[in-house]
Amino acid sequence: MQKLLSILAGPWTFYILHVLRTEGPTRFGALRRRIPGISSKVLTERLRLLEQEKFIYRHYEPTVPPKVTYGPAERFDELGPILCTLARLAEVWYGGQAPKIKAREASSEAANRQLQ
Repeated sequence: MQKLLSILAGPWTFYILHVLRTEGPTRFGALRRRIPGISSKVLTERLRLLEQEKFIYRHYEPTVPPKVTYGPAERFDELGPILCTLARLAEVWYGGQAPKIKAREASSEAANRQLQ
């Protein structure tokens, strides 16, 4: 439990996972724009850790400029219900609209399979 919590409790981690869950595979720049206030350094560190722990995958295309896409990996699927519950709780407590996770799941999974 300690290892899992040390990974997930890091700065911005749940927010990064939430964005990847709702948006599907996303390029680095788009992720940074989608998470206001996060620095490139912190985003890079968190993404590297999440990739190392197999929560997300990283797809690199050697173009100019390089094209790097991050998306949810298979292990990430087990966190889905937890992220959905947290999103609903955030909506109840703090307002706003809940993400349409169910509608985007199918397209995210299909894109994930294509990139791997």
